[in-house]
Amino acid sequence: MNRTHRFFGRAWLQGWPLLGTLTAGLLLMAAGVLVLGSDEGVRQLIRATARSSLVLFLLAFTASAAVRHWPGIVTRWQLANRRQLGLGFAVSHTIHAAAIVGFAWIDPSGFHAATSPGNFVSGGLAYVFIVLMAATSFDGAVRWMGARRWKLLHLAGLYFLWMSFLITFGKRIPVSSGYVLPVIILLSALVLRLWPQRRVLQLSTTR
Repeated sequence: MNRTHRFFGRAWLQGWPLLGTLTAGLLLMAAGVLVLGSDEGVRQLIRATARSSLVLFLLAFTASAAVRHWPGIVTRWQLANRRQLGLGFAVSHTIHAAAIVGFAWIDPSGFHAATSPGNFVSGGLAYVFIVLMAATSFDGAVRWMGARRWKLLHLAGLYFLWMSFLITFGKRIPVSSGYVLPVIILLSALVLRLWPQRRVLQLSTTR
């Protein structure tokens, strides 16, 4: 328990330094994949950043629900740093977008074979939400937009991105059964988020 507390209490895992840590880690991962991946490096980077984006998204998506159901050091850290985890997701998906552009430039025929007009529409809308949510992930944005509109934007964005991930991984299940796992994780995350909070009923008797 003390080791866990010391680990998650480190300065580089708290607040804005955490975002710097995540950004550095993602850039190092991208460089490593491109160097080691040879001709397939860009396509491997697309897959790698899809996975890193999913992990960071789920950490932000489930933060409040996780601490509500399982209060502890890890879940409190998750909730306290939800903003930075969400921005880390935005960084990961920015690298993901750059890899997609690189794929389209290096292999135009392969890119067109792997995409469809629907991908551009849904993917484009997902990135609109990511940009808007990242741009309003600061305290001043709540005051500028108003709490109600800010909450509506971020809720709509979260659930649209959740659906986007679900469809992206789900439609690949016929190609590989390995995509079943992220679909199960996404559905479990939704159940966790929507599951009602446990309440302790205090019964009193009168004499």
